[in-house]
Amino acid sequence: MKTLLIILSICLFVSAGIPVKAQDGATGKLDGKAEAIVAKAVQSLGGDRYLQVKSQIGRGKYSLFRDNAVISFQSFIDVIVFPDKERTEFKGGGSRTIQTNTGSTGWVYDGDQKLVKVQSESQVSNFKNGLRSTFDYLLRGAWKNEAELIYVGKRAATLGKRNDVVKLTFNDGFVVEYEFADDGMPQKAIYSRGAADGETLKEEDRYAQFVDVDGIKTPFIIDRFRNGQATSRINYESVEFNKNVPSGVFLKPLSPKDVKEMK
Repeated sequence: MKTLLIILSICLFVSAGIPVKAQDGATGKLDGKAEAIVAKAVQSLGGDRYLQVKSQIGRGKYSLFRDNAVISFQSFIDVIVFPDKERTEFKGGGSRTIQTNTGSTGWVYDGDQKLVKVQSESQVSNFKNGLRSTFDYLLRGAWKNEAELIYVGKRAATLGKRNDVVKLTFNDGFVVEYEFADDGMPQKAIYSRGAADGETLKEEDRYAQFVDVDGIKTPFIIDRFRNGQATSRINYESVEFNKNVPSGVFLKPLSPKDVKEMK
C-alpha cells in the first residue's frame, strides 16, 4: 500500500510533529473498537496479501498546487522496502532530485548543483513522522511498541456519511488521526506540524481511486491539504508489490558521478 505520503513530507522538509502531552503508559495499547476498525481495514485492503507486502515500487506524477491551481509537476519513481527504507527520484523541467532514507539516516542528490548531501537531523525526523502518518504504519502494526491506539468516534464525511476515527498517540507526543469509511477503506490521515516561523500547520492526506493490484487495494491518488487548502497531489500510474529491490539503491553514493538512475 502507500507510504508515498512520505514524498510529501520529504519534499517539503517543514519540520517534525508538534509535541503534545501523551497519555500515561502510551506504549502499544489499543481498545477493542479501534482494534476492530483496524482489522476491518486490513481485510478491505487485501487481508493476508496486504500484510505480506515487503516492497513497493510506484511510478507517477507529483503536482504542487497554489490557489487550487497546478503550479508545477514532476514524474517520480518511488521505491519502498518496509518497514523504513525509501528512495524517491523526481524528474521534471530538466531537474533531477533523489531523496533516500534508511531508518535514522538519509541522503539527498541535488541534480542542479551536482551534489550529494547527508540529510540533517530535522530532515530525518520529518521522514520518520511522514512514515508514522501513513495508514500502512497503522495497519501493519509498526507502532505497537511506541504508541497508544484509541477509538475517537464518528466524524462527518461526504454525502451525509460518517467516518470512523481512530487516533495514535506516540510516546514522543506525535498524534495522528485516521478516518475509515463504513466499508473499512482508509479515507484520511490528519496530524499537525510546526513551520519555521512557529506556526502550527494542520496537515491532511486524503486517499482516493483505490485500485486492485494483485489482490491488494492501493490508492492511486493522494491529496495533501494544509490548513484546509490543497497543496499537492500524488497520482500513481503504476504500482508493483514484492519485486526484488537491490540493497545498493539505498546506499549513499561516494560522489555525484556514482549516482545511478532508477529504471
